[in-house]
Amino acid sequence: MKNLTRRPLPVALAVCALAVVVAAGCGSSNKSSSSTTSSTSGGGGGKIQACALLPDTKSSTRYTLFDAPYLKEAFANANVPAQVLNALNDSQKQKSQAQQCLAKGAKVILLDQINAASGNAITNLAVQQGAKVIDYDRLVVGSKAAYYVSFDNVGVGKLQGKGLVDALKANGAYTQKPVISELNGGITDNNAKLFKQGYDSVLDPLYANGTFVKAKAGDQFTDWDPVKGRQIFDQMLARNHNDIKGSIAANDGLAGAVIASLKAHGLKPIPLTGQDATPTGVQFILAGDQSGTVYKSVRKEADAASAAAIAIIKGNPVAGVNGTVSGTKSILLTPVWITKKNYKLLFDDGFLKKSEVCTGKYAQFCS
Repeated sequence: MKNLTRRPLPVALAVCALAVVVAAGCGSSNKSSSSTTSSTSGGGGGKIQACALLPDTKSSTRYTLFDAPYLKEAFANANVPAQVLNALNDSQKQKSQAQQCLAKGAKVILLDQINAASGNAITNLAVQQGAKVIDYDRLVVGSKAAYYVSFDNVGVGKLQGKGLVDALKANGAYTQKPVISELNGGITDNNAKLFKQGYDSVLDPLYANGTFVKAKAGDQFTDWDPVKGRQIFDQMLARNHNDIKGSIAANDGLAGAVIASLKAHGLKPIPLTGQDATPTGVQFILAGDQSGTVYKSVRKEADAASAAAIAIIKGNPVAGVNGTVSGTKSILLTPVWITKKNYKLLFDDGFLKKSEVCTGKYAQFCS
């Protein structure tokens, strides 16, 4: 994640639509709070060796549900004093958190930046003070980061594009010149651009040869904000006379926004992508409201990033480097497309619990 995976809806939609577009969903449970600061062993007011800076709690539920507890666990198991902090989408707060970490002696910072400007500023600050930076999940292009740990993000987008195509073939719309919309992530987020590069590589040839038609005003960035995504998709429906037959949604939160909009307009589900394999996203897949989601094992990503940080702290070689992205040594992991056919992989991997997904009205869809 993201990862994967940034006001209020009309009152008539408040019961479940708000849960659809914002959090862990109807019938699912949160694993942790959205507090600004969390500490592992040696954190708090004492000295630390590592610090993980997470961006927010709105762009995806993954940061509180998965990244924070996994990173804290990894550092604690290695007896490395560390802190895991969340900036709540405030770039100045994230820079202040970095300064606090460096003042406490952090030698490595895992940075999931909010935007490129603040990411570069934090990286420069850390390097000036002799610390190493590992870009976590999102790359700060052109920065002085020592390593980048993430998934093959162009590959993520390709999975979304191919997943949408497969769903359109399955429901018979593929041959009917379907109108397609795209709800992209954050325009300042390099990952969002890579995801788009991936799904556009699948969809652009189909637009070009007339197989698909891109919706009017149907390709927009959302700042990873599900509420903004809902407003944008409402406008897309209006511009296209409710005739949108398939949609790329860059993550599950944005997919939830599309679903809420379709239901509010009395429209049937359409082929629809997602990302992050959130409990809500999987529930929507089982119910037929969403076609699939990209599973990026945050456990593997957190383990790889924390292992790299621990290796640097202990003076050992960093294992797993398998590429270079924009000049930065990278550890790139492989994403998986999740549908009704293979969703149980999420339970088998311990990424989600069956009790989080197969609950309430969604229990009937689980075998």
